[in-house]
Amino acid sequence: MTALPEGGPASPAEGAEGLAGRLASLVAALRSHGLRIGPGETVDAAAALEALGLADRERVREGLAAALLHQESQRAVFDPVFDLYFPLGIGAPDGGSGEARKDGGDAERNALRERLVAALAANDQALLGQLAGEAVDGFGGYGSSSAGSDGWSSYQTLSRLRPETLLTRVLAALRAGSTGQDTGEAAFTDRLEADEIRRRIEGFRERVRTEARRRVAERRGTEEIARRAVATTADRVDFLLAGRAHLDELRRAVHPLARKLATRLAARRRRAAHGSIDLRRTLRGSLSTGGVPMRPVLRRRRPARPELVLLCDVSGSVAGFANFTMLLVQALHDQFSKVRVFAFVNRVDEVTDLLSHGAADPAGLGGRILGEATVTGWHGSSDYGTSLGEFAERYLDAVGPRSTVFVLGDTRTNMSDPNLPALRHIAERARQVYWLNPEQRSQWSTGDSVAYAYADLVEMHECRNARQLSGLIARLLPV
Repeated sequence: MTALPEGGPASPAEGAEGLAGRLASLVAALRSHGLRIGPGETVDAAAALEALGLADRERVREGLAAALLHQESQRAVFDPVFDLYFPLGIGAPDGGSGEARKDGGDAERNALRERLVAALAANDQALLGQLAGEAVDGFGGYGSSSAGSDGWSSYQTLSRLRPETLLTRVLAALRAGSTGQDTGEAAFTDRLEADEIRRRIEGFRERVRTEARRRVAERRGTEEIARRAVATTADRVDFLLAGRAHLDELRRAVHPLARKLATRLAARRRRAAHGSIDLRRTLRGSLSTGGVPMRPVLRRRRPARPELVLLCDVSGSVAGFANFTMLLVQALHDQFSKVRVFAFVNRVDEVTDLLSHGAADPAGLGGRILGEATVTGWHGSSDYGTSLGEFAERYLDAVGPRSTVFVLGDTRTNMSDPNLPALRHIAERARQVYWLNPEQRSQWSTGDSVAYAYADLVEMHECRNARQLSGLIARLLPV
């Protein structure tokens, strides 16, 4: 691998104009992943580059992050994009052939694993970076080996190298250097060291991913790989695909997002307090001015806050979407005169109290609802028809002319009766009913989905991620 000046451009001939273009491309890639970066932040980043110089790559990384980012969670996007636009070097690692050895033998793999054990035990970051490059070059290539590799795969590299299996050997290497501990102290130290080694192994795995992206970007283009191979921010991840880490991050973002939405709702309420024009009274008053409406008359609004009702499917993968929305609405409860929340799978139960009591432990909300509320009957699959019918029969008093109802679910009925009359009955009593569907619109009414049948009765919106949800909540919540 051809070494570059730390943090420097990819080519020695690249000057200030090329570096400015590289920074502009970095900003464009970050924006494509949803990071809000304006001209002011970009100018600040350019000033940081000029002040920091290019001698220390990690200092450049931290300087650009400080200038461009607004919250720590954005580092998960920024760091891999930075590694693509400000790589450590180009080409194959030192001593590599530049062509992937797809059939690298056991001896070569075992030798690299031995070196990796020593590097992990010593926490030698420079050697770990070198070994990551050698691992990708030796075991990560795929495609035609005659004309060089068609690409590099971090998954293939890690599956062949299996660094997670080295924990015991690294601990043995560390233990060999420590003596004189009693049994209890040694057990406690082993637990601490095991956690530390797991972190080092995960750091090495991330180095392998970074190296594989760099090699692929050299062949296919940095812009394409920055767009397609870097994970997006949690608020743009589909609820139906979000893992535990993304859902945990979304739960941490509930209260800041709620404060922002509350400010928007308060502004809408102030604007709406003036009322709309009363055309009849305005025209009557215009008779004294020859028919010219010089003094518009406004209808006075009744100072009453609306009521909100949530009806949430908490089954399967939809549960993450429902739990996040319930937490968000609970954080906004001061904006409404009354908030009532109902959960269902194939039975309906009110969970308003569980939601308020579970605010201190949002991660356990889903488990508490499934464990303490009666949301399932004779099976565990969602049944919208039965649930809507039970809600209309038992809880219809929760819906009135001042109520706005939000139904959360993917409308997949498992081939059961959708019970359209029950939804129609709810819609007739409510001020407004909105259905938020976490599935992509192209998937509506496919398979066992009855989305368009329900959409004929109530207003249905695609709501696949937290960004869409916050926009819909800000626009649809009543004032």
